[in-house]
Amino acid sequence: MQQRRIIFGALFIFTIAGLAYFSHACELDQTQHGCRIDNGQCTCAFGCKSEFRYGTRKECQDALKGRSSDVCSRAPCMNGGHCSQVSTVQQYKCRCEGTGYWGQRCQRLCPKPEHVAAGTLYPPECVII
Repeated sequence: MQQRRIIFGALFIFTIAGLAYFSHACELDQTQHGCRIDNGQCTCAFGCKSEFRYGTRKECQDALKGRSSDVCSRAPCMNGGHCSQVSTVQQYKCRCEGTGYWGQRCQRLCPKPEHVAAGTLYPPECVII
């Protein structure tokens, strides 16, 4: 019986974390093709406007050459988090998936699922699939 509760609890936490993760998607009218700096390289793709600072690969490459600043060069992400420069202003996002940490800068240690209080969301970055 105890094992069923643990399995059910873990499944519940996984479901809530998945819903929280996918709720961060953007609306269709907020998408564009753009580029961003990911760990010292330009990555171009289609996605949310807020995820892509540069409109073209050339703008992104100019930023890498120092013609504009790369906020990720300061290495703001901790514990192996992956920095991406986003938005049209000097902002970044740390991607913490797979590091065992979560938070704005991957600074918070992931909790063990059995230690998450009832009614508390489990950080989606901590879900291991």
